[in-house]
Amino acid sequence: MKIKLDENLSPSLAAVFGSGHDVDTVQDEGLSGASDDRLIAACQLEGRALVTLDLDFASIVSYPPAQFAGIVVLRLAVQALPAIVAALGQVVALLDREPLSGRLWIVEDNRIRILE
Repeated sequence: MKIKLDENLSPSLAAVFGSGHDVDTVQDEGLSGASDDRLIAACQLEGRALVTLDLDFASIVSYPPAQFAGIVVLRLAVQALPAIVAALGQVVALLDREPLSGRLWIVEDNRIRILE
């Protein structure tokens, strides 16, 4: 799976996905400060799913899931690093049995909602 971590997530979180995934960061590509539209266009071009804390990407009207390799929005009550690591661990575990492409995953503290 090809994934891009948004700039609101630490680049160190790429390690949570393990060696089985190709994880890139907004910082790696010099996209820090880019508009949401520019960022999602880069993800489309590269065939990468976006992982972000930015709730704007949860809008299926603005970002129809079918047009993208996947969008994961972390919607956590606490956005401290341990909580984010735990949430991403749930995402990684679900990737083994649930397709992400063409879907929006909203990751909350106690569940993951999947929208198409």
